[in-house]
Amino acid sequence: MRLYLFFFFLIMTGHVSIASAASSCGGPAPCLVAMGDYRIELPKDGDVRGAYVFFHGFKSSAESEMQQRPLVETTLAHHLAFVAVDGVDGSWSFPHSPRAGRDEKAFIASVFSDLHTRYGFTSDQTVLGGFSIGASMAWYTACQQGEKAAAMVTFSGVFWDPLPRADDCIADLPPIVHFHGTADQTFPLAGRAIGGQFYQGNAFESMSVMRARAKCAPKGVKTIRLAGIQCEDVPDCIRGASIMCIHNAGHEARADMLDAGLTAVGFTR
Repeated sequence: MRLYLFFFFLIMTGHVSIASAASSCGGPAPCLVAMGDYRIELPKDGDVRGAYVFFHGFKSSAESEMQQRPLVETTLAHHLAFVAVDGVDGSWSFPHSPRAGRDEKAFIASVFSDLHTRYGFTSDQTVLGGFSIGASMAWYTACQQGEKAAAMVTFSGVFWDPLPRADDCIADLPPIVHFHGTADQTFPLAGRAIGGQFYQGNAFESMSVMRARAKCAPKGVKTIRLAGIQCEDVPDCIRGASIMCIHNAGHEARADMLDAGLTAVGFTR
């Protein structure tokens, strides 16, 4: 955020043009948009087929997320740019979150718009992702503006209580693959209270909201395996399958899960 304000000051005072600020975007330099910034790394071979837009976990940042090389390299191997969106002070503001502040819906819309203007990424080339509270941000983004994404692959985070009703979300929800651990104590499958005032949602109930709105076919449920993990695959949703994978580990986002998830939603290596 300090870096964003610094660049904004330079632009407003005429020390640097908007064009020159844009030209420095990418790699270690953040891409500045309204109310914040994101970082991006593109596949080095030039075969770029889309973008994986990732929301970091609590107390992390876009800069730190770019250092998670297993996730970044896996994304690049699927011919997708890795886009790390930056929260405010390591967190996100969404309905019933512990921190209120930035209008995340408007901010994220500006990220999507900038990715299209600057890099040409369209909604059918964009995959939402996130870890922990960042996964929650991805879920609310899908609920509010899911028409701007082709799919989502998330880890260890869902809606917060009170959960949205199915009709609170848009009908055009993207296909989803979600990974969550039975040993997760940070964001348990059943959720937990944060500070006695805020409550993480139940993962299964959150998925039920998404499936109800996407009009998935419960009679067609099948069991599949992704990254060696047993998953419930509910097909025939409006835009594609809804897959929930429950592993026996804790609070984590692993490269092998991401690899399997991206493949499952149609973004192959």
